[in-house]
Amino acid sequence: MDLYDITIIGGGPTGLFGSFYAGLRGLKVKVIDVLPELGGQLTALYPEKYVYDVAGHPKILAKDLAKNLATQASLFKPTIVLGEKVLDLKKGEDGNWQIVTDQADNHYSKTVLLALGAGACVPKKLDADYPRELEGECIFYAVKNKERFRGKNVLIIGGGDSAVDWANEFSVLANKVTLIHRRDGFRAVQTSVEEMKRNKVDVKTFYELKEIKTTDKSVEEAIIFDNRTGKEETLKVDAIVINIGFVINLDFLKSWGLKMDVNAISVNEMMETSLPGVYAAGDIAAHTAKLKLIATGAAEAATAVNFAVTFINPSAKAFPGHSSNLNLSI
Repeated sequence: MDLYDITIIGGGPTGLFGSFYAGLRGLKVKVIDVLPELGGQLTALYPEKYVYDVAGHPKILAKDLAKNLATQASLFKPTIVLGEKVLDLKKGEDGNWQIVTDQADNHYSKTVLLALGAGACVPKKLDADYPRELEGECIFYAVKNKERFRGKNVLIIGGGDSAVDWANEFSVLANKVTLIHRRDGFRAVQTSVEEMKRNKVDVKTFYELKEIKTTDKSVEEAIIFDNRTGKEETLKVDAIVINIGFVINLDFLKSWGLKMDVNAISVNEMMETSLPGVYAAGDIAAHTAKLKLIATGAAEAATAVNFAVTFINPSAKAFPGHSSNLNLSI
């Protein structure tokens, strides 16, 4: 049996920094992720979007941040397992954990760090009739190449960070950008909303999508309506970006016996879950002082790893000292 000190489930920013920090603490590390590449949502959903709230980077493209995190994590040569969905977590008679995926049941670990982001989620879809083969061609739920929108007439649907950020990005790239939102309150960062209102974006609040008119291979028009009056308007569009959130399914976590706080895992100040030796960090973790940021996810991962060290070896110190004081050969 190949036994690891810590197995990190999730290869997004929190999991990758946790992998690096665990290597820094001298642990034998494995990372398991369902996606075919590391980076989590940074690479899967918004690789071309700038991230502004990471220490040391005034701004950085999400895909570049993911690349840097993966490079940092690789310094201690963790075992990386991609394309496997974790199904079950079982505690053995020896006190170690067996992690079962859809492809293997031979992942064994002394401790586990759950860094699942928002969980197993898929984009919410609008109840609109259109050929599904247009998804990824001219109807999008994520933007992986913003150059595809250059010179286009783009309709963005949503009122959160992703919708507002893409409206700002496309305002200098596309021919015309229209953003519709079903109410007048936005869930995005206020400075981004203010920027959008200054930019070349036609913002229509209290508007929703009624119908998409298409040809065999493209979108031609979108019919929108004012949900207060029912008044309709037809827009000429080449591309539609739908950013209305995600459907999250965390039933598999509940079946493991974890204490949950709505759609997150309850943790204490040491990032411990209700299962001994199992920790959680990042967006999936819930505690009273929670802030869902990449920066705080990294801090939570470091906290979890340090206390995992003391779980494995009770005589070890939770705080190892500063990295600048350590004798490292990396």
